[in-house]
Amino acid sequence: MWQSSNDVVLISDPRVAAIPVRECGEPLAEVRGRLRVDHRLADPAGAYAHLRSGLLERLEKAERLLPEGFHLLIVEGYRPVATQSLYFTQYRDELLAANPDMSFDEAHVAASRYVSPVSVAPHTAGAAVDLTLCDPDGIEYDMGTEVNDNPEQSEGACYTAAPNISADARAHRKLLAAALESTGLVNYPTEWWHWSYGDRYWAMSTGSPHALYGPVGFPA
Repeated sequence: MWQSSNDVVLISDPRVAAIPVRECGEPLAEVRGRLRVDHRLADPAGAYAHLRSGLLERLEKAERLLPEGFHLLIVEGYRPVATQSLYFTQYRDELLAANPDMSFDEAHVAASRYVSPVSVAPHTAGAAVDLTLCDPDGIEYDMGTEVNDNPEQSEGACYTAAPNISADARAHRKLLAAALESTGLVNYPTEWWHWSYGDRYWAMSTGSPHALYGPVGFPA
């Protein structure tokens, strides 16, 4: 089983959970009509295509920073708490089934490489976005793995700094990172596609004393 690098702070780390949230009250905003949105994870209510308004504005700025021929493609934004809980539990249980010697606590930490525990999940706050790059026709560029490939499926190639990807994929990841980092977003290092702003992980990564966004209902 792929193991996380020692220098990667996982979202399950107690230091992340300890960061307070000072909810700023920004509403969820509709992404469709403002950026390109993929429908592979669409839910009937359209929650997946919503983000906090401040995050969406930053993504629009990042889109304008990309070179000609490149566009952001949003795969999933807001995620209801029940959905987040289901994703985490399913992956944790898969790890336990595949690794009989793994303890429940070890599985909890291992699962957090790929799915956030509900207590700190940025998707439930509308503060995180899973996205990739596409051309003007919506064809996705080579990023080394598919969006949402887990560490086992990809042999760790889902890690943003993974060495086992092509030169083209590495260049595309750097292009994506340059645009998003310049507008204040931070990456979760185990998932090249996962970027956030205003959540606890962002606060830890940037040294902010508190997060801006906490869990929010849909519609907000």
